[in-house]
Amino acid sequence: MKHILSMAMVAVLMLTFSSCKENYSQGEKVGNLIEFAKKGVIWDSWEGRMNLTQTGMNTSGEPFQFSFDNDRTDQDSLINVLYQAQVEGWKVKVKYHAVWGLKNVFANRGETDYFIDDVEVLDRDFANPLRQVTGRQGHVVDTVWVVIDKAEALKHLHR
Repeated sequence: MKHILSMAMVAVLMLTFSSCKENYSQGEKVGNLIEFAKKGVIWDSWEGRMNLTQTGMNTSGEPFQFSFDNDRTDQDSLINVLYQAQVEGWKVKVKYHAVWGLKNVFANRGETDYFIDDVEVLDRDFANPLRQVTGRQGHVVDTVWVVIDKAEALKHLHR
């Protein structure tokens, strides 16, 4: 009985470790950073949150949370680009992969299971669309598109 139990335990462990995937999913997200900081209690890692955008407007969902993989040492240039993107308010596209299973069970690689592989700056003036008109720098809190019907506006003014 002891032998059967230990064989079952070994089989479960092998199945568990073999089902762990490094690239469980891959994808891209577009948006602007709302948080980017190095943090951690035992293992420090770069963590971020990004408001996702769709056709120039912020989506109303939860922010995308991501990490930079502590197991990689070639990410300094990507970290610098994202840090500057947060400071300057740039719109960026991040390419990421997600891990599954025991690949990050102790959060030693990062706080999330979504790890950044590449960063592309899409718009350096995303947070300052009125700078060319006013000559002053502004700050975007959220992006809203407004359509004004001149005929309707004139009707209300002449009442």
